[in-house]
Order: sequence, then structure tokens, then C-alpha cells
Amino acid sequence: MHSPDQRFRLDQLATPIGAMLVVSDDQQRLRALDWAGYEERMRRLLEIQYRPNAIDVVPGAAPVCVRECLQAYFAGALQAVASLAVATGGTAFQREVWAALRAIAPGETVSYGQLARRIGRPAAVRAVGLANGANPIGLVVPCHRVIGADGSLTGYAGGLARKRWLLDHERASVARPQVAAQSAVV
Repeated sequence: MHSPDQRFRLDQLATPIGAMLVVSDDQQRLRALDWAGYEERMRRLLEIQYRPNAIDVVPGAAPVCVRECLQAYFAGALQAVASLAVATGGTAFQREVWAALRAIAPGETVSYGQLARRIGRPAAVRAVGLANGANPIGLVVPCHRVIGADGSLTGYAGGLARKRWLLDHERASVARPQVAAQSAVV
């Protein structure tokens, strides 16, 4: 029997839009985030990245820093997740797209075409979309900030209702400090 190369811990975190599955490693890095009910998809993405039987995902608590940063995000401190350490498998191209996703500011959206141009591959729109869909660390690697060229919401593994909620949450959280600063000036 083959023993896995790596062991990851799976925890759940309550959020305003449902239980979030949090996968981390012994170095306190985030390996995957997904939503309750989508565990099979999450495990499939992990297997694709690390090959079947290379990892073992067992129940266990996420690092305190991960839990606190995710809770802060949902409380409106959107930048809290920017400092989280992540580790992914994936191809070099996928990791390039995922790094570009992390550079999208909270409250901002970009189209797949804009994202392809940002990484210097304007003809790779479809490949960017596939890499976006293979992102194992949604929210922290904010694939929900990618929309259709016409401004429409497009696929999100956690469902379009969650995608809309996340975008609305970010826009509202970004707008709040500006409103407070404007009233202080008056």
C-alpha cells in the first residue's frame, strides 16, 4: 500500500453564505478552499494537482491565522486574506493566472480577456478561463472577481448566488471607508 507524500487538514468555517471547507498543510499554508457540498470537486482538483494517492486529507483544525483572516474578510476587512500563505500544485500557466487573480483589488472585477492581457497572453482567453475554473483556493485567489466581457456574472464553482454575494460584500466594504471619510470632511 502506498502512503501519501503529504497530509493536509480539512476544517470547516461558518460564513454568512454557508460553511466553507478549509484545507491547510503543516506549514500553515492554505491548499484549498471550497464550500460545503462541493467537497468532491475540491478533492478532484487536489488529486489533479498532486496526483491520486499523493495526498491524504484528514479532519483537523485550520491554523488560527487562517481562520482569523477568513473571518476578518467576511467581517469587511477584505485585505486580511491577502497575506495568507498559499501553496498549490497546478501547471506553471495556472499558477501564473492564479497570481494575477491575487492582484485584482477587492471590489474590482476584470473580464477573462482583461486577465489574459494582464499576464501578457491576450490570445489565451479560453486557457485563462480554464485555469480560473481549476483554482483550488477560491476567495483568497479571487476567481469570483472575473466576469464576462459584457459585465455579466459567469460561472463560479460555489454558485452564482455566492459569487454575487462576494462581489456585493466587497463593493460595500470598499465603499464604507470612503463614505466615512467624506462625512468627516463636511
